[in-house]
Amino acid sequence: MLTPEPQTAGGESRAPVALIAGPTASGKSALAVRVAQAAGGTVINADASQVYADISILSARPTADEMAGVPHRLFGHIDGAQACTAVRWAADARAEIDAAHAAGRLPVLVGGTGLYLRTLLDGIAPVPDIDPDIRAEVRAMPVTQAHDALGREDPEAATRLAPADTTRVARALEVIRSTGRTLSDWQRHRQGGIGDRIDLSPILLLPPRDWLIARCDRRFDGMLEGGALAEVEALLARGLDPALPAMRAIGVPEIAAFLAGDMTLEQSRERGRIATRRYAKRQYTWFSRQPPGHWPREFRQIDDKLANELVIKLLY
Repeated sequence: MLTPEPQTAGGESRAPVALIAGPTASGKSALAVRVAQAAGGTVINADASQVYADISILSARPTADEMAGVPHRLFGHIDGAQACTAVRWAADARAEIDAAHAAGRLPVLVGGTGLYLRTLLDGIAPVPDIDPDIRAEVRAMPVTQAHDALGREDPEAATRLAPADTTRVARALEVIRSTGRTLSDWQRHRQGGIGDRIDLSPILLLPPRDWLIARCDRRFDGMLEGGALAEVEALLARGLDPALPAMRAIGVPEIAAFLAGDMTLEQSRERGRIATRRYAKRQYTWFSRQPPGHWPREFRQIDDKLANELVIKLLY
């Protein structure tokens, strides 16, 4: 059984960590609570939206009732006026994992932000700060021009990245120009990951897409009926930078457009549904392809019977 007691493997003591990951609306949060109840655990958030205090409804942060008395950490702990990076979250998560172990509790990571999880487990590439002039020059280039330049300067990255992937193409190009080394080279020397010092028990929830999409639609409808309009109104009243993550969270721009009179409530609802579906699709693709192949994947839709099976699979 996976317990909060350190395990020994190859002469090395490793403390256990459970991980439940997958797309939004796949049933992660409820399963995490079941696991924590069964093992005496602490649930630790790994979702980039649920860290922000201002968007509890639109981020689908678990309510007090849904937490069921189980300790939850890193939920709503950052003000919407700040931007939480993967590096910051990973540092916070490491601290909470260590605190759970020190208290004899099982850390149960739960979330759908792959970059957060990869940073925590694998560490980060120690890329130096990019020269501001190089960054400005690269970011001003049309993506087709940047991709062509990348093909000459870092052919491997150009082959790997889609020509229209503006953000990643620019990142790869600015790194090679600023440091003289490719981003892939830097990434081979990641630092700070905890993957090699823990006994990880992961499971990826990848339920049928039609079931997942229906749940996404119902969730967004429930948010609108459950106070999302007032939540966005309060957020807008703060006059925050529109580029902040909390201001760009799914549902915020769509509801803001309704509040500004730029669209009807039904138009806002439909755009929010579409944005949620697209996000779930991106997450589904990422978790299907990026994590190690030996990580267990669950393709059935979650119900009580399956949830109980998964608790046993994770803990034994």
